[in-house]
Amino acid sequence: MDSSKVQVPVLKDLNIDNITENTIIINSQGNDARLKYVMERLVTHLHDFARETRLSTSEWMAALNFLVRVGQISSDVRHEFILLSDILGLSLLVDAIDHPKPASSTEGSVLGPFHTHEAETIVNGQEMTSDPQGEPCLVICKITDVQGNPIQGVKVDIWETDSTGHYDVQYSERDGPDGRCVMKSDDKGDFWFKAIVPVPYPIPHDGPVGQLLKLLNRHPWRPAHMHFMFEKPGWDHLITALYLRGDPYETSDAVFGVKQSLVVDLGRADEETAQQYGVQVGSKVLRHDFVLVSDAETEKLRDENALAAMKKLGRNVKLLNHLPVPDLD
Repeated sequence: MDSSKVQVPVLKDLNIDNITENTIIINSQGNDARLKYVMERLVTHLHDFARETRLSTSEWMAALNFLVRVGQISSDVRHEFILLSDILGLSLLVDAIDHPKPASSTEGSVLGPFHTHEAETIVNGQEMTSDPQGEPCLVICKITDVQGNPIQGVKVDIWETDSTGHYDVQYSERDGPDGRCVMKSDDKGDFWFKAIVPVPYPIPHDGPVGQLLKLLNRHPWRPAHMHFMFEKPGWDHLITALYLRGDPYETSDAVFGVKQSLVVDLGRADEETAQQYGVQVGSKVLRHDFVLVSDAETEKLRDENALAAMKKLGRNVKLLNHLPVPDLD
């Protein structure tokens, strides 16, 4: 960048009282209205945080070193920053803001750090796990819109731990994906597969996020659940999970993912179900209907929520690509 062609605001004699406004001024020279707004609010809140807590140099250095350790332990199969976002409640908050759901649709939940794109595609009736120790569980699902019409051809990512509470990517000696799959809903909106009964498990707590949980006197456990992710053009991207009722961690999930509408009961296969789906009589069955929302419905609701939230905060904004920016007109 040619410094002679850059008009830099005059910055001098900066102190506690004027550093924030000057930082915002120098960050506001670009043409991206959304980026300028995001940076303005980020700097404002960060600086206010430092002032309100009277943040010490040693504390700030400890925080920076903590973030360095979060990055150092992350890999292509372990995303410690997602884990940090999860335990701070930020992941759930962002999902709720970006993917609002009408009352008649399926609520979202957290993605978590263990989703991968290497799952094999299976068809109805196949098994998604090779774990011989897990308790067999037949999963029968339907996908509809809010009017109850079936949605065909939805790509569904599904993943869960094995019976010991570990995802496949947590094993260094693994030779391929296991406990995960990709499916497509049929012409009736149905998909069904064979899995194992989910079990509770601790999130990885051998790294900096685990150390933070320990300092906060928080446990690292997640209740038993199974992840689902739904994708089809024209429909809002849905990341969710189903949680087993009665799990000891149902009301204290370490990453805040549980919602009452996502808590389910397991049934048992009667003779008719066993014969129809090729399972043993009495084996566990999970049945659930997922309700998707169109992109148009979600955009409308997201816009309404954004404008209402900004009005409540006393901010004069307009929407640019469905995201708030200051309305300077």
